Amino acid sequence: MNSNVFVEGGGWAYSSTLLRFALAFGLGLLIGLERERRGKDAGSRTFAFAAAIGCAGGLLGDAFAITSLVILVPFVVFINLHSLQKDQKTEMTTSAALVVIGFVGVLCGKGHTLPAVAVGLTSLALLAWKQPLAGFSVGITEAELRSAILLGILAFVIYPVLPAHSIDRWGLLQPQVALTTVILVAAIGFCNYVLHKLYGSNGFEAAGFFGGLVNSIVSIIELATLAKQDPSIVGVAFKGTMLATAAMLIRNAFLLGVLAPKTLYYAGLPMLLMLIVCVVFPLIKETNPPDSAEPQLINIALPFSLPQALKFGAIFLLVSVLGTLSQRALGSAGFYVVNSIGGIFSSASSVAAAGELTAQGKLTLEAGGIGSVLAAITSTLISIPIVAHFGRNARLTRAALLGIGLVSVVGIVGVFFAPAAGDYLTSLLKAAGV
Repeated sequence: MNSNVFVEGGGWAYSSTLLRFALAFGLGLLIGLERERRGKDAGSRTFAFAAAIGCAGGLLGDAFAITSLVILVPFVVFINLHSLQKDQKTEMTTSAALVVIGFVGVLCGKGHTLPAVAVGLTSLALLAWKQPLAGFSVGITEAELRSAILLGILAFVIYPVLPAHSIDRWGLLQPQVALTTVILVAAIGFCNYVLHKLYGSNGFEAAGFFGGLVNSIVSIIELATLAKQDPSIVGVAFKGTMLATAAMLIRNAFLLGVLAPKTLYYAGLPMLLMLIVCVVFPLIKETNPPDSAEPQLINIALPFSLPQALKFGAIFLLVSVLGTLSQRALGSAGFYVVNSIGGIFSSASSVAAAGELTAQGKLTLEAGGIGSVLAAITSTLISIPIVAHFGRNARLTRAALLGIGLVSVVGIVGVFFAPAAGDYLTSLLKAAGV
């Protein structure tokens, strides 16, 4: 949005000015309503006024914008003095929110719509999610904190100094590209780990799904082990196993979509078919006798630590190098073999390698998409012997053999139709001008 709202003759553009004030008032009211709902002295009207003051300052210029923020200082002081007299506590959060909404008002006044909305809604989320955030911060471990710090160091300290070009004459090793993929997968895994920790204890099925977003193999091992200890939970353990597989497919599709979105034209059909089977098959399969065990939180290790980063990076580089060499020597079939083997050890690494090689133009969209599906299929198939070994329960093994086997068969069938589906979708989008 253009920050200049003045028109010839010294007046202001009516509609633009009105929209800026409306946005400032709206954001101020939203945050104020949240504060008022929690019984704070500063409510919707106070925050709306603070946003309006900031907006007026932003409209008038930088000097007035600074002045409008200074005007908020007495309000902050008064709020804290009143709170101290009433219950001997300061209102630090409300005070900070009041200052932030003043800045938001200034942004609105200057016409910076996106930053204003982003800051305003993020601030509202932080205020509204007080209990979940407080509970998470209390329960966070030192290892989890170190994991977050390490992720930040890799992303903002090490990444910028790495070479952005190939360091070998064959064009196989690109350190910055490799680390970008490691950081991306680690960030996805870390976010999924947080979701698992917050919501994964609400039943075996939910735990299996959220655990599968982090590491499907570990989730399936945990579920099988629990079923071995208590045979009455075989049914929910099987459902959790299928949902962990579904979560793996969703995570891999998202990763592929970030790295090379157009490969989903070819990977989308088989992945969608596999996902449908993962969700529908447990609903129609009988799981007698009835399950009676209490839900438990699946024990998922931190998805990002230095050993995990090195392991993922090593697998990613190995699949990338071998996949490139095999593709040069044997064509797409050579890459398919390498990526399928890589999926046994880490489907995320193999999918990331396929996405990066496709984005660099070393693979066709078809080869990248189908290679990603094959990695997901081998990662799915390996679950059958894992369930048999760790569960040691004939009913669970039979169910896994049937369910996971069906998912894999559907994926393989989907691979045969993927080229035609991808070509059709590509031509359809071209005809639509997309």
